[in-house]
Amino acid sequence: MALSNVGSIVLNLLIFITTLVNFSYALTSMEPLVLLALYAISKIFVTPPETEGKRRRNPFGDSSEDTAAGDTIEKQNTPELGNDEEQQSEDAPVDRRVGIRDRIGCFTWTWFTMTMATGGIANVLHSIPYHSEWLRILGVIVFLFNLVLFLTNCFLITLRFKWNPGSFTGSLKSPSESLFVPACVVSVGTILINMSQYGIAETGEWFQTVMQICFWAYAALSFLASSGLYLIIWSTQTFPIHTMTPIWIFPAYPLLLMGPFAANLIDALPDPAAARRINAVAITFGAVCIQGTGFLKLPRETTRPGMFVSVGPSGFTVAGIVHLGNTVIPKVMPDGFQGHADAAFIIKLLSDLAGLWMWGLCLWFFLVSVGAHWQLMQPRNPKHHIQFDMTWFSFVFPNTALVTATQALGKSLDSNGLKIFGVVFSVILIGVWIFVFGMMIRALYLRRLLWPAEIDKAEVTRRKWVGRAEDAAATEARQHRHDVAVSC
Repeated sequence: MALSNVGSIVLNLLIFITTLVNFSYALTSMEPLVLLALYAISKIFVTPPETEGKRRRNPFGDSSEDTAAGDTIEKQNTPELGNDEEQQSEDAPVDRRVGIRDRIGCFTWTWFTMTMATGGIANVLHSIPYHSEWLRILGVIVFLFNLVLFLTNCFLITLRFKWNPGSFTGSLKSPSESLFVPACVVSVGTILINMSQYGIAETGEWFQTVMQICFWAYAALSFLASSGLYLIIWSTQTFPIHTMTPIWIFPAYPLLLMGPFAANLIDALPDPAAARRINAVAITFGAVCIQGTGFLKLPRETTRPGMFVSVGPSGFTVAGIVHLGNTVIPKVMPDGFQGHADAAFIIKLLSDLAGLWMWGLCLWFFLVSVGAHWQLMQPRNPKHHIQFDMTWFSFVFPNTALVTATQALGKSLDSNGLKIFGVVFSVILIGVWIFVFGMMIRALYLRRLLWPAEIDKAEVTRRKWVGRAEDAAATEARQHRHDVAVSC
């Protein structure tokens, strides 16, 4: 019996070797295109190897992972208890020791959304048509406060890059953080706009020349930053189409402030002579050209909470075009331009029509964004719960574009309805900014911000859900083995 088994084994080996030789000969004499097709098929149906970070479990032993899985089953059977425990664990501050260097190491570009929003509030206060001295003083206070916040952000993020070598290039390659690098450039733009609004009227000709230099410097900075960041992002990262969000257009935001910057700069000049002194014609048409570059970056779909980013492009464009057509053109356009005495009026009319069209688009984006966040406004809804993140300042800054656009149209059309709507919206937006700022302080106190492992929030969340999915799969496999053992 044993000899027959040995004979069958030897025979099978001979058959295998013969088949292998024939197969090798067939491959060597096969056409290259056929080999290429076989290679492609093998790549399609190949089984990927286990990832390095994949957890390995002992299915037969009672390990700590099995105990954790059992706890997961108990939480699934009692969802209310599990949610309460999870909420308590999130609200309770972490007890482990973390130094100041560790917390500053978590400082990211998203913190500049705070200075964007604060500068936008100062812009909104200046755009209110019912001027008063206390309103101007309040706007100056917010502007100076924003300057302090911006310098603080620059200092802290510089410390992060100094204390953590390689973190600067890492921030440019991070899928979530790299898209917020333009927030620093946009913050510079809002500060320059506030300087034009609150500084030119209180200073002399020297400050007008300074703002002229700042305008062209910001034009170069915004163009280089926008194009450079898009080049870095798309060459170092992969963004699947199913993950598309309006935040993808954020690198174009520095360009969007060119129109409002030029409009506020020229509008603040005391007379046409000052406009000629700083070459306002070049500033006007340069702003319109660069503003259009940013406006072409409209999103195709919306997500939370960066959905409100889609409000900004059309809103800032309306504010820039309408303001340029109504308050700037009479100072720049000479009488009888191209032989027509009504050239300035025609430009004003066209700017109003275009502004109204894009204002409706801006309002539509705003309503869609608010409607999509309706589920998040329901208190204690475990299915739709959002934790605080610095991107919450997106609720403020893009909507300042809608407010300034509304005020510009109300002033141009002399509509009290639009003016009152803009004032009410300004009050609501200031309240939202105060709420978001308070939530930021609360998150700092609860150690949800500037805490290790929280730099890339999206990556941490992804790992959390992957871990839960693996735990659920392991639990289901153990339950299946238990059922099989019982049935046997």
